[in-house]
Amino acid sequence: MAFATFAAFGMASAGAQTAPAADTPDAHLKLAKDAAGTDFLGTLGRLCILPATGPGADVAPGAPPSRETWYADPAKVFDNLYFVGGKIHSSWALTTSDGIILIDTIYPYNSEELIVGGLQKLGLDPKQVKYVIITHGHGDHVGGAKMMQDRFGSRIVMGEPDWKFVENSVNRYGQGETSVKPKRDIVAQDGQKITLGDTTVTLVFTPGHTEGTFSLFFPVKDNGKPLTVAYSGGTAFNFVNTVENFQTYINSQRKMADMAKSLGATVVMSNHSEFDNAVNKVRMIPGRKPGEPSPFELGADAVSRYFKVSEECARVAQLKLQQASKSN
Repeated sequence: MAFATFAAFGMASAGAQTAPAADTPDAHLKLAKDAAGTDFLGTLGRLCILPATGPGADVAPGAPPSRETWYADPAKVFDNLYFVGGKIHSSWALTTSDGIILIDTIYPYNSEELIVGGLQKLGLDPKQVKYVIITHGHGDHVGGAKMMQDRFGSRIVMGEPDWKFVENSVNRYGQGETSVKPKRDIVAQDGQKITLGDTTVTLVFTPGHTEGTFSLFFPVKDNGKPLTVAYSGGTAFNFVNTVENFQTYINSQRKMADMAKSLGATVVMSNHSEFDNAVNKVRMIPGRKPGEPSPFELGADAVSRYFKVSEECARVAQLKLQQASKSN
């Protein structure tokens, strides 16, 4: 096991973006709709049509929802990538020659069944999870981290602002709070490489959704064919809605688009199925015909369009805030 850092991609090229004919919410909404096409309607709906308007309160969650609302079967997605998430929130197991890298850990109430149980159903050993990468510190992604840390000795990787967010929360995680929060471990750095055996995951600092959100790039193989995945670490606008915060979000989307193009990413994934349609795509895999591409392999253009949707929807919200400020 090893991890190292390298010089991160900057945002200097972020300004080289296609501008709309008019810098208005409607013009940017059209750009978002055009970019979404039929591939990213969930992302478009969540960010442009019914966007979140701010952060939730630091209050303990209620009783866990019924199992049928969140359970999904685990599945092999690529030669070395497995889905161990639920209907709404995703967790991914990346297998390597020296163990497993787990990406996000969903809620405390279902991580035991979905992640541990899912790995076992797939013939994978949870004890082989050497690293757990948490893209951001919300309860639907960090919920199973302490379980993995305590039970299997997994190393937990998360951005500094979100380590603080988790540590300082009083009521957000429930279940006695301290029984859910992982102990501070690896603090993610922009451009850091997490290497396990023959596989390397590149961490990209993409603040916006939270102050410490990290997105990822990593390799997978589809029947031996190498592919690069762009993994969006945080998408919705449930942060304090200010013009400045939306600009931070926009810059992060442009940064990911630039890196995805440079690295030749043809697969885009996230930690919410509404954004990448993961659960439906998993269901499509058994019906693949020989020679057909994976339903997750959309191509470089689609990956670029995904980040264009999130960028343009953020610009729509940003302009609306500016207009409201002027009218007051």
